[in-house]
Formats: sequence, C-alpha cells, structure tokens
Amino acid sequence: MRRARDNNGHETISCRNRTIRVADTQDKGGNGEMTFSVSVALCSCNGASYIEAQLLSILNQTVLPAEIVLSDDASADDTVAIAQRVMQDHPSVALTLLRNPVALGVTANFERAIRACTGELIALCDQDDVWHTDRLARVVHEFDGRSDLDLVFTDARLVDSRGASLDFSLFSVLELSSADRAAVHAGDGFTVLIRRNIVTGATTMLRRRLLEAALPFPSGWVHDEWLAAIATVVGRLDLVDEQLIDYRQHESNQIGVAYPTLRRKLRRALEPRGDRNARLSLQFAQFAQRLDSLGAIVPAEMREAVNTKAAFEARRESLPESRARRIVPILSANRRGWYSRFASQGRLDMIRDLLQPH
Repeated sequence: MRRARDNNGHETISCRNRTIRVADTQDKGGNGEMTFSVSVALCSCNGASYIEAQLLSILNQTVLPAEIVLSDDASADDTVAIAQRVMQDHPSVALTLLRNPVALGVTANFERAIRACTGELIALCDQDDVWHTDRLARVVHEFDGRSDLDLVFTDARLVDSRGASLDFSLFSVLELSSADRAAVHAGDGFTVLIRRNIVTGATTMLRRRLLEAALPFPSGWVHDEWLAAIATVVGRLDLVDEQLIDYRQHESNQIGVAYPTLRRKLRRALEPRGDRNARLSLQFAQFAQRLDSLGAIVPAEMREAVNTKAAFEARRESLPESRARRIVPILSANRRGWYSRFASQGRLDMIRDLLQPH
C-alpha cells in the first residue's frame, strides 16, 4: 500500500493495480477475448451505515475492477475509516482515496472521482447500494465487441434502508415504456432524453472517451443526466433491462425515486410551479453551449432541437399567473409539436401547465 498527496493536497492510497480480462466473448475483430481495465467511481458523504456493504458487494463481483476511486465529500462520520479497513483486507483491488475538506456536492464530487479513474471503463457507484455479483461482468459484456457504445445503464431492484425489497424495479418507477426502450436500443436515445432523464448514475458504466466531450460537468446538471445527454449526441448509449443492483431508498438519500401513483401525479400538477422550468431552460442552454463547442461532430438537427427545448422550457416558466391567459401560449406551443416532443409527460403536461399555481 502506498500513501501520497495529489496536487490539491488530498491524501491518496493505492494498492497494486490489476487489469481484468473477460474471456469467451467476441470483440469486433473476432479474436475471442476482450481486455478492459475497469474503475469504480464511488462517492461518499456520511455513509458509515452503508459503505461496508457496498464495498463488499464490489469486492465480491465475478469480474473484479482494477481500482476503486473513493471521493469522500467532507464526511463527519467513520465512512473513510470503514472504507480503509475493508480495502486493507482486499489488496488485489487498488484504492485511491480522495478527501474533500469542504463538501463539493454530488455532481462536483463525482466529477472529481471520475477524473481520478484510470480504467477504460468507469462504473459509477453510490455509497449506499449493493451490487449483484454479476453487475460488472454483465455490463462489461455489453461493451465487448460494440465499439460505438459509450454508456450503459441498467434496471435496479428498489430496497428499503434495511435492504428489504420494495417490490418495485427502478424502470417501473421511472415508467420506462416499451417505446422508450426500443428507441434506446435502436440508438435514438436523444429523442427520449430530450424529454426526460431515464438514466440513474448508480446503474451506469461509461467508456473513458466520453469524458473528452463531457468534462467539465456544468453546474446546472446532475452528473448522470449530463453524461447520458452527451452520450446521445457524440456516441451511443444503451440499456440492460435487468436488475443488477439493489438501489437503496432511505431518508438520507441525496437523490432518490418515488413511485408515480395517480395521487402523486395529481399533487404535482396542483403544486406551485417553482423553478423546475427555469432549471430545465438553464440546463438546455448549457447543453446547447457545449454542443457548439464540440463543432461539426454534432448533427445540426440535434443543435436545433436542444435550442428549441431550452426556448420551450423558458416559455413554460414565463406563463402568466392568470390561468385563462395561459391557454393561448399553451395551445401555440402544442401546435408546434413542442409538448409531444419535449415535455416529460407529453401533452399531459399541457394540463399541468394550465392548472399549476404560479
């Protein structure tokens, strides 16, 4: 084990590196095997209750990663000490520990962890989940032989704080339709993600080259949404319709999910609008700026769609307080096809925009 400090003065701990080999699969050249170096980007913040179970599930994979990069966001509990203890008993997997003296927040912390990863493939990891033993092997297999693939996300089993099943899958809660699945499998994830995010970081693995376009992460985005959005314009993403992790839901989740019951949908439709549309407008304005910086590799129709999405969300955010005066701009946006193309709930969001308190 070797201790050092990076350029920012943060402690790093590394054990010997290990490169995994996936055999009995076919790469594009048909040579019978494919070699990948896999990194795990694991972010923590006061995760002492769950970090050991998560680390052990990583170390119990049928295909081991080369390294775990743990970026801790100013934890005030024993998260780091527990992680060090667990990893000392498993020296075949390298550990790099990054400690933020001041919390960076979820997105910036993941960016720091991802930047420190050295593997060709990078698996994103939350501190409080549990991976099924074939999570890495199953997703690495998707990359094997598919040179156009930049990001893969999967379904998950939802569990409570004790690990008991909630009897829902992540994809069912996200209401991932057969049409959404078909579009993603066909390489048209862009048309799905421009309406709403369906990618959960805890289930995601990406190819390193995606970072050339994705870094740095803009402040208005969550890391997983941003990586998926960039993947749809510079490469390709796909999904695995299998539950490969236990996605823990508890009161301390920084980002979680809730089942979209009819009652919850009605409550959302009648709650004050807040800053949601303003946030989406900002996000897609930032997305448009990044696409401009990427130049000719981005198709013109994608640039136009992103700019229109930003304008649509800005228009929704500026709807007048009077519901009667909202009718004309809502109908005008619908005639242009904006609700069906850009709203997360399609034309149902016309009702939401009409009814929501200002």
